[in-house]
Amino acid sequence: MSGTIGDRVYGVPPEKTDLDRRLYQRSLFDAFIDSLDVNPDAPAIEDQQREPISRRRLMLASCVLGRRLAALTRKGENVGVMLPNVNGVAVTLFALTAYGRTPALINFSAGYKNIEAAVIVAGIKTVVTSELFIKTLKLEELVERLSEKVRIVYLEKVRKELTLVDKVIGAAYAKLPRVFHGLYRRKPDDVAAVLFTSGTEGLPKGVALSSANLLANIGQVTHLYTFVPGDVMFNALPVFHSYGLTAGLLLPLIANFRSFLYPSPLHYKQIPALVRETGSSVLIATDTFAGGWARSAEDEDFKGVKLTILGAERVKDQTRALWMDRFGVVLNEGYGATECAPVVCCNYPGAFKPGSVGCLLPGMEARLEPIQGLDDGGRLFLRGPNVMIGYFKADQPGVLQRGEPGGWYDTGDIAVIDEQGFLFIRGRAKRFAKIGGEMVSLAAVEAYAAALWPETSHAVVSVPDARKGEALVLVTDSGEASVDALLAYAQAHGVPELSIPRKIVKTYSLPVLGTGKMDLVAIELMARST
Repeated sequence: MSGTIGDRVYGVPPEKTDLDRRLYQRSLFDAFIDSLDVNPDAPAIEDQQREPISRRRLMLASCVLGRRLAALTRKGENVGVMLPNVNGVAVTLFALTAYGRTPALINFSAGYKNIEAAVIVAGIKTVVTSELFIKTLKLEELVERLSEKVRIVYLEKVRKELTLVDKVIGAAYAKLPRVFHGLYRRKPDDVAAVLFTSGTEGLPKGVALSSANLLANIGQVTHLYTFVPGDVMFNALPVFHSYGLTAGLLLPLIANFRSFLYPSPLHYKQIPALVRETGSSVLIATDTFAGGWARSAEDEDFKGVKLTILGAERVKDQTRALWMDRFGVVLNEGYGATECAPVVCCNYPGAFKPGSVGCLLPGMEARLEPIQGLDDGGRLFLRGPNVMIGYFKADQPGVLQRGEPGGWYDTGDIAVIDEQGFLFIRGRAKRFAKIGGEMVSLAAVEAYAAALWPETSHAVVSVPDARKGEALVLVTDSGEASVDALLAYAQAHGVPELSIPRKIVKTYSLPVLGTGKMDLVAIELMARST
């Protein structure tokens, strides 16, 4: 492969790979049923209560709970789910899918404005949550406001109201799931889950992922890496995060190993010891979270980790060095998008190139469109069986706006693909500024700041400038940051001075979304208002 930008298509379409189409041409619940054929009584999911649940028990709990939730909703309806990473979220997701409902995973850390927008765009009428969870996170006021828009269903109350009939019929369903599921089964290309874009650049959109999308992505990942029954996935990424849902929960369930669910990736002091105690061998994270965990860990906490895949944000060289020096663990960087269910490519043992996000998963294709004023890289478009079926948007609330079958998805990212097929992300198209007629990557400028002050966090945004069109502002939690140091770095490394911010905003900590990404909307407001 070459870095040619234009009409060239990179990658291999699914029909030219040995991906087994039968694995993703089924419903998500059918895939769960099929997983029972292999060691159904082995632990499947576990949470911080340390009470593992097998696939057989998960099936039973889902079929019983689902019958009661089905009485409150309609087949095909998008049902909001607002729960943390605990065993109950897995039960709720499969309870809804067992009876033909579509779970819509709500980001409870996004604030009322974004949650309200998510409810409206996806046409959600009912939200399932937990009283204990709401009290623990002190979300009572938020839920009270939300209850003016939707019906709030508390799991504690639902469980108390389960009747003997619910339990008997649910048990029969769990005993003969293929027979009962025939009454509720949906097509592989029907919506199986709705996730919401992070809101880093505005209000969220509802991303409609089909069973085929989710199962294809699982198949693509397992095609590259062989998981064994003794593996344990440590998943602290919330299931409203597409990576937390597909890789952290669904992949272990379908591929027959265990998922350990933890409710918050921000518990830096608790997580390292739990990784060790649970025998976790697979770890997914973001750079922000991995750095926080490593700084709080004991030397032996990550000795059992065999595979890491980090996404959502660029992995810093300092974070890689920290993990390798202290724990001997390689941080493999990947790349994905909610719209791709989410994994697009990743480095993994045997296929690794520093600075890249790996090669395209089997069955994925890419093309690069040229961008005026930018010589290195093009706008990345993707196509594959894991690419979403459409959006729910604010202009047509509750209406699925399907994309073209087999069409291309515009990632909005700037990328380069090298001769070996490794993908390098240069940044968001929206995260380029045009200064003095030159395109400047905000991510590259952030890298300059990180090289100078590696132990702190930085974000660069552009603001309107009467003379140059746009100007750069560095927002940082480094007390040492200065324009003079940045200018000296630029001179020493041949960096054009127009790439150096002339304004620095210092803050105690940079705002971060629940997904681990920087909250660029909030950061830009800080830059403009200071």
